[in-house]
Order: sequence, then structure tokens, then C-alpha cells
Amino acid sequence: MADKETGHDEIDFGSALENYLNPDFGDLEEGSITKGEIVRVNEDSVLVDVNFKSEGQIPAAEFRDAAGNLVVSVGDKVDVYVVRKNEMDGTITLSFEKAKRMQVFDQLEDVQENNRVIKGHIVRRIKGGYTVDIGGVEAFLPGSHVDLRPVPDMDALVNQEFEFRVLKINRRRSNVIVSRRVLLEEERDSKRQELLRTLEEGQIVQGKAKNLTEYGVFVDLGGLDGLLHITDMSWKRIRHPKEMITMGQDLTLKVLSFDRENNKVSLGLKQLVPDPWQDISARFPEGAKCTGKVTNLVDYGAFVELEAGVEGLVHISEMSWTRKLRHPSQMVHTGDEVEVVILGVDGEKKRISLGMKQVRPNPWELVAEKYPEGTILEGAIKNITEFGMFIGIEDGIDGLIHVSDISWTKKVRHPSELYKVGDIVQAKVLTVDQENEKFTLGVKQLRDDPWGHVPATYPVGCTVTGTVTNITDFGLFVEVEEGIEGLVHVSELSGKKVKAPAESFKEGQEIQAKVIHVSAEERRLGLSIKQIRDEEERKPKEFHAGPQESGQSLGDLLKQKFEESENS
Repeated sequence: MADKETGHDEIDFGSALENYLNPDFGDLEEGSITKGEIVRVNEDSVLVDVNFKSEGQIPAAEFRDAAGNLVVSVGDKVDVYVVRKNEMDGTITLSFEKAKRMQVFDQLEDVQENNRVIKGHIVRRIKGGYTVDIGGVEAFLPGSHVDLRPVPDMDALVNQEFEFRVLKINRRRSNVIVSRRVLLEEERDSKRQELLRTLEEGQIVQGKAKNLTEYGVFVDLGGLDGLLHITDMSWKRIRHPKEMITMGQDLTLKVLSFDRENNKVSLGLKQLVPDPWQDISARFPEGAKCTGKVTNLVDYGAFVELEAGVEGLVHISEMSWTRKLRHPSQMVHTGDEVEVVILGVDGEKKRISLGMKQVRPNPWELVAEKYPEGTILEGAIKNITEFGMFIGIEDGIDGLIHVSDISWTKKVRHPSELYKVGDIVQAKVLTVDQENEKFTLGVKQLRDDPWGHVPATYPVGCTVTGTVTNITDFGLFVEVEEGIEGLVHVSELSGKKVKAPAESFKEGQEIQAKVIHVSAEERRLGLSIKQIRDEEERKPKEFHAGPQESGQSLGDLLKQKFEESENS
């Protein structure tokens, strides 16, 4: 019966004495878990009654939470683990933590045997994986079993709670290995089977970008991966998928094709919006002027966006009427707004040819009208090369004076001998080739060709007097008048073989020669000294009875004169 003053049940001393004298402790086996009642709580220890001769004392630390607070009080019923008992002296050693661990291990074994799921809290990173707290038991989560794919930030998972499968348990070593990936694989396989059952071409699906490559994006549809090719991402031209999509991005896509046998899915993003190339010829007819934005430069031209998803190509040859471009960047840059003309449209191949130069009139047409052949004009020398001079005619159009068209008579080796950049030159238009964009001029054509009168002035057989201007191994160049030179070939110098003309003649020396060949077209005048001398040698034979002087005949005098000239 209850004691009215204390409120506690009366102690049956007789029963207690009987139990003490004849104890029945068969239920308390070492290594087992039993129920106990907390009878006293101190800062350092907790006393637990398990119906043994004496109470078991357990360190208070086993009953404290993470903050260090005791979580039990007197009268609480708890499960404890019998570590050791001594029936001789009636002492018993108990453990609250070991009891919890035993119960958790029992639970883990049950979870493993029945292939169930258990929750755990990732505590910290360790070598090769993580430590996971499962009801007070530390389990090992290998890094390869964290997710289906490598985790980019391993530290981000610490302090998070997940569900796990139990892979392996070793009670003796207190080792537990768990896996999260197994659960994710099961979930993925389940979704995959459902997806394979319901997926159809033309269906709109949701997915997440899982991998970006140069040719497209692999998208996780939930257990099955599909490929979004770069050509199916946008109606406009893109160079890399990263211009539109980022890793992990949620996407709404259209199933373009599905190979059930090989589980291959092709996806499209641009197919969710109308094709801007439909009726393209009606919106952009040939000859129409449009404004667009330069989106990309390549060696052969520039791509210009006319509207969203519609790009045309301005070939480098269609950028300027007059400039010879090496690269489109000499005319435009990415992002520039440009005016273009539609040159051609191919709706099937989704190609539009554009022109920039066609926006303005062809200056070559204007030049051909303004400067017909024979026109005399003036212009400044813009550039001098070995083969000629370029004269500025109109904006972007230069005329070429070839080195051969500078003088009728002078042999000009390089135009810089007579001209320099910036000089104003008068010239005659020779040709205007609009098709090949060539404009040629001549300076010498401003005057008549002095060789035109040479055949009449210097016919074959006549004798001319001239000055030696140049001596070469093959003969003498002799100027008979300003700008007109003839050649005395080495074979026409003398009846004897002449090896070195420079030994007998000097530059500036005046000589007489006979014309043996003349051509205005070839600009050639052939001369001979030998024929002059041959004629002189024949004259004494024609006059046998001539006047004598000092006992010498005329023939002797001519012979003497010839020998003197030979020796001089």
C-alpha cells in the first residue's frame, strides 16, 4: 500500500529480503540488452537499476546530447547493455551507448536483409568518402557511391541528410558501409522503364543538361539520356552549345526521334518555335535592301543576321567595288549594323547570299563613262612599284602607268628614277576594263612615237653619224638623234674579229656607220662600221690613173689612213 506522507509505494521488506537471499538474475546475460530505471543522476554518472544486487553506474557523458545537456532524469526507463556482471560481489557494468549501438546494428541488419532504406546525416569528409551518422553509429559512404556522377563540390554535401542503402555490416569491427548511388540507380531505372513505355516522337519532355560537348548537349530525361544536337538548338547559327545552355539547366524539349531498340533519343529545342525560313523568299526577295547585324567573321566573308534565326552570307568579294580585301575585318566587325542587298535565296538549303557593295552604284561604271579611252587626265602618284605607278583617279579607283608606257625612247629601269609619290602626272587613258576592274594609263602616249619617222629618215644603205652611248661585249649603242639609238653589232665593227669593243672605242666618241636594218615596230636600228670601211677599201681599185702626191697613189693614201685608224 502507498505511504500517505511520501507518496511512494511501501517497500515489501520481506519480498526484498527473499530476492536478495535467493536472487534470480538469469535474464541478465553479459552481452545482452535489458531494461533499466534511472534512480540517480549526477554530473559525472548516472545510476541505473536493472534488478540486480546493485545498480549499474554509467558515465553521464553517455546521456548528454551534442550541446552537453543531460537528456535523462530519475525515473526514466532506458535500454542498457550488460557489459559485465559479478554475482560474487553483486556488481554490474552497464553501457547506454553500447545498447544504442546494438539496437542500431539490429536495425541496420534488418534494413539490409529486407532491402529497405535508412536515413543518415553526413558528418564530415574523410579520405575516399564521407562519415555518415546513422542513429549514433558512424557508417562509411564511399565517394563512388555518393551520386550517379562525380560531385563537383564534395564539401557541399557535409551536414546534409540523405537516404541510404546498407551495403555491408561487420558488428565485430563496428563497420558499416552505405550507398546513396544504389538508390539513385534504382530510381533512375524505374523512371527509365516508365519513360521507355510512354516516350513517343513529337512528345514534349522535360530534362536537365548533364554534359556539354562541341557538337551538342546530353540531356537527362529522368533515367534516359537524349542528345540535343547543336544544329537543333537554334534556327540561327551558333558556334558552341554553351552560347545557349549551361550545365544543370532545366530544359523543355521536343522528341525528334526515338530508337527503342538502342534507346537513343534525339531532341530539339528550335522545333518548339516556328521555322523562320518558311516563306523566306517572300520576306526577303532578291534585290531588296535590308539592315542586319554582323554575327560572325570568317576568312571568306561575314554572316549577317537579318532577323532572329535567319542569317545570310556577305562574301568577301561582295563587300567593296574597289578595295581588294584580305579579310572581312578590314570592312566590318562583329556586332556592326550593316546595310545589305539580297543577291540570292535558297529556302531549301537555308542560305541567303548578301551584298554590301551593291547598296551603292558601281564606281567602275561611272569611271567608264567619265573617262573613255583617249581621255587626258591628271592625278597624284599614290604608289610606285617596280612595274609601274598607280595614279589616284576616283575614290577607291587607281590607274596604272606601266613602266613601259613612261617613255618612247628612254629605258626606264624603275619609275622612281623619274617620279616620286605625290607628284602630279598628266597621262592618257589607254584602257578601262570594267569587268576585270583595270584602268591603264600612259605618259608617252601624250606625244607621237619618235620611231615613226625613223624608217623614212634612216633608210637601209644610208650613212649616219652618231655618238657612242654604251659599249657592251656584243657591240656599240650609238645615238643618231635624241631618243633614237642604233646598234653596231660586234660582227659589224671590222673585218677582223673583235673580242673587246671597249679597247677600240670610247663612250662619247663620234662615229660614222651605215644603216643595214630598220624597224619602227621593233624599235630597232642596225648599223655597220665594217661596211663603211669595206667601201673605202674598194675605192682605189676603181681609180687606177689618179693624181699622185709625193710618189703615192690615192689607193696608198686611203690604205694608210685606214691602217692609222686601225692602230688608233
